Amino acid sequence: MSGAGSDDPRPVESVRDLVALVAGGEKPRARWKVGTEHEKIGLYADTLQRVPYDGPRGIGEVLRRIAAQDGWEPIDEDGRTIGLSKAGASISLEPGGQLELSGAPLATIHETCHEFSSHLELVRSVSEPLGIVWLSLGIDPIHGLAEAPRMPKARYAIMRDYLPTRGELALDMMHLTATVQANYDWLDEPDMVTKLRMAFAVSPIVSAIFANASVAAGKASGFVSRRLHIWRFTDPDRCGTPAFVFEPGFGYERWVDWALDVPMFFVVRDDRYLPARGLPFRAFLERGFEGHRATLGDFDRHLTTLFPDVRLKRVIEVRGADAVPSGLICALPALWKGLLYDDDACAAAAELTADWSRDEREAASEVVARAGLGARIGERSILELAKRLVAISAEGLRRIGAAGQLDLDESGFLEPIRAQLALGKSPGEVVLERWEGAWDRSPERLIEYARY
Repeated sequence: MSGAGSDDPRPVESVRDLVALVAGGEKPRARWKVGTEHEKIGLYADTLQRVPYDGPRGIGEVLRRIAAQDGWEPIDEDGRTIGLSKAGASISLEPGGQLELSGAPLATIHETCHEFSSHLELVRSVSEPLGIVWLSLGIDPIHGLAEAPRMPKARYAIMRDYLPTRGELALDMMHLTATVQANYDWLDEPDMVTKLRMAFAVSPIVSAIFANASVAAGKASGFVSRRLHIWRFTDPDRCGTPAFVFEPGFGYERWVDWALDVPMFFVVRDDRYLPARGLPFRAFLERGFEGHRATLGDFDRHLTTLFPDVRLKRVIEVRGADAVPSGLICALPALWKGLLYDDDACAAAAELTADWSRDEREAASEVVARAGLGARIGERSILELAKRLVAISAEGLRRIGAAGQLDLDESGFLEPIRAQLALGKSPGEVVLERWEGAWDRSPERLIEYARY
């Protein structure tokens, strides 16, 4: 089962096959890697309008030029390039034209930061002649939903029809937001449980460190991270923190059981996306769909359409951070690596929120969305918890000891976070203060500050 992928045609014989599919992510420690994903919203530098897909300065042309310049292979759909692939990495389009690099699995943060820097240099070299700038913000600071473009991907058309029936801000999530995420491995089922629980527990703290969506639609959004708030009103079936993760008996089977009852977006056959109209995967498995039988590839793809704060596929994906400036992007995978890949650090991080009640855990993301590092959970200061979390990660990275050309380990990548915490403010708080103060609410000054 470890070789299964989203195109795996093998039929699912029982739920045990699906459990084995997820368990196929297990890897010995020597093979653990880190993959980083980051999205960015593009605007035209002259008009500050969003960049559409079509046209001589559109997203399609950006992809064509990247492929021609750097040897990426086009990924086409209905005659249009909707992504690129190269050496285990991919460049893809989010629904509103956000450009995403899904990095290759790499052994060290030194490598993943180099990958990101090289990607930014490539994107800038292609985009600047087209007059396009890319933003290090978690939300479009200028435009509302009506002004956001729509990318020509069949899966997004289906999601645009379905998600608004589940959440009032679902289309905002699709078209206006941008994030940075990272993916990690695990050893066995007990290790997965430990890591997933810790990651869910401290995600609100990490979200506060990276909260960077305070100006939206041309005004103060009322949040330090409106992106984080938007996710709470996207789809309760597939978002947030599933309570069962912290209950006794959690493991592969419980995760699969939950996924089986989440409604599907679509089934893909012969490169065609068939709207599933909210059919739960369990019903697909039991009864089929339009004459089609469920395959391992169908379930693998279904797992990628679940959006909890931490996602279990055949990697553990941490999903709580807004898009941020370059230094903080390299810090995100380093922070999580120190916490997830050192056993002592993982245990210490979990202890930070061990006294939170279920209600406090459920409320934490919204509290952080509104106040960022200024938030409090009960009597606990998120800023102080963040400082402790970073110190725990640094110790973990030192024990891991992955050296670079100039560094003994990867803890130096945490310096931008330390600088942020020394300010006592999330990135979005800094943006908001300048927006309301020195920038005099000037979109041009905001874009100049936020461009990569």
